[in-house]
Amino acid sequence: MEEKVISNRRNGMLFLILWIALYAASVFLFIAGIVRGEEDSPYLLFFIPGIIWMCIGWVPFAGLKILKPQEALVLTLFGKYIGTLKGAGFYYVNPFCQAVNPAAKTHLGQSGDVDDADKNKKYFSKYLSQSSSSRAENAVSKKISLKAMTLSNAKQKVNDVLGNPIEISVAVIWRVDDTAKAVFNVDNYKEYLSLQADAAVRDIVKIYPYDVAPNIDTTGDGQADDGSLRGSTTVVAERIRAMIQSKVADAGLEITEARITYLAYAPEIAAAMLQRQQASAVIDARKMIVDGAVGMVEMALDKLSEKDIVDLDEERKAAMVSNLLVVLCGNRDAQPVVNSGSLY
Repeated sequence: MEEKVISNRRNGMLFLILWIALYAASVFLFIAGIVRGEEDSPYLLFFIPGIIWMCIGWVPFAGLKILKPQEALVLTLFGKYIGTLKGAGFYYVNPFCQAVNPAAKTHLGQSGDVDDADKNKKYFSKYLSQSSSSRAENAVSKKISLKAMTLSNAKQKVNDVLGNPIEISVAVIWRVDDTAKAVFNVDNYKEYLSLQADAAVRDIVKIYPYDVAPNIDTTGDGQADDGSLRGSTTVVAERIRAMIQSKVADAGLEITEARITYLAYAPEIAAAMLQRQQASAVIDARKMIVDGAVGMVEMALDKLSEKDIVDLDEERKAAMVSNLLVVLCGNRDAQPVVNSGSLY
């Protein structure tokens, strides 16, 4: 179903003045018919139309519609879609038109809110604290917001490509692009978006390792690469956005952006992975220390030989190298020993 925008009905003020004038005239005729009816029978001819219009004169007022910027109203007439009002203005449409928005009462937040009693309790407390006018406005409003909105679903526990359980949360920036598709192609476009976002996160995350791992192909070209959830967050988020967009295109929604807001190992393996990362960091640090120590020993031997300070045989060179490496690679400060005897 394609969206049809109604753009020639911004004459609400004119019709408002007209219906008020007619209603005032009907009240005048009703009163005049009562006062002069016994004296002058022709006034009864005005009394009857007056009372009829007073009874049904409120019906045309139902056709007055006010829209704020970035709001839309999908209208149906006896079950048939007739068009969408878009743009700020004061409109007048057929008073028997009915606004349709199946997601009007859906509060988009976390996908786990359906079974969360505490969050439902907080929502109802907030609802009861509102004024009666605010509750009435929220209850009957069928307007569709065209603003950019944020979906932040609950954290999901997903296994990465290596089978490690991780927790991830994604924020999705979205907006309604086609109101007719959003209302008529799916039952509830907000819930539909929430479910598709969860599914897309699972489908993309299971392709990547949490950290860089050997022999892992994340792009699908058959070649191992350095992609990872921690190191390629921008690429992962873009793939999630593209997948969600492909799923919700039929619902008339546009996915502007997707961002990873939380990423961590699941609690059951977080401690083990932390130890692994610490061990890897220690090994890398030791490698750097050894490389630096070997370079310093080599430089010391070259300087001693170049300046002919002392002539060392191979056995004493080995002993010197051993002592220097122990001093440079040790975790503690070396204790100097003064040799006051002969070198040989």
